[in-house]
Amino acid sequence: MTTSRPLAFYKPYGVLSCFTDPAGRPTLAGYIPVPNVYPAGRLDYDTEGLLLLTADGALAHHITDPRHKLPKVYLVQVERVPDERTLARLRHGILLGGRRTRPTEVELLPASPDLPPRPVPIRFRKSVPTAWLKVTLREGQNRQVRRMTAAVGHPTLRLVRIAVGPVILGDLKPGQWRELDDVEVASLNRSR
Repeated sequence: MTTSRPLAFYKPYGVLSCFTDPAGRPTLAGYIPVPNVYPAGRLDYDTEGLLLLTADGALAHHITDPRHKLPKVYLVQVERVPDERTLARLRHGILLGGRRTRPTEVELLPASPDLPPRPVPIRFRKSVPTAWLKVTLREGQNRQVRRMTAAVGHPTLRLVRIAVGPVILGDLKPGQWRELDDVEVASLNRSR
């Protein structure tokens, strides 16, 4: 199967954002039978959700380059319920490794989002409540969301990316992929 269109893929938990792994861990090759496409960016092994793949190197660079400030939206389950002061700290930016993160959109969700179950359940502690946040970043430091929530005392338990710029995860299930439609491709190209 070949395609010249970018792909949207729901990367499952426990899958690497590459096509080969010398250690034999699960990779994109187990899910995407399309030759000559490469991930535009990455998601950590323990992060789920939307990963874009393309054969267009310039488009991949545009998607990943923080100068373009393409928003990336995540649903984040954290330990304990953050108060408004903590949310304001996250929104303002957190000092990580001597560098302050850019201002971030952070919203405390009123209920748990409707997500597929994870193959490895999150750790459950009866005495520690959890909360869900919707976080929008316009940069991509290494493990940034996890580091930010940990820095304010609310470790991330589950992390799911649901949008990259104009492309949303939609109704894809873990392990499924689709070609981007004309509107999504045009929208990504317009943002260049």
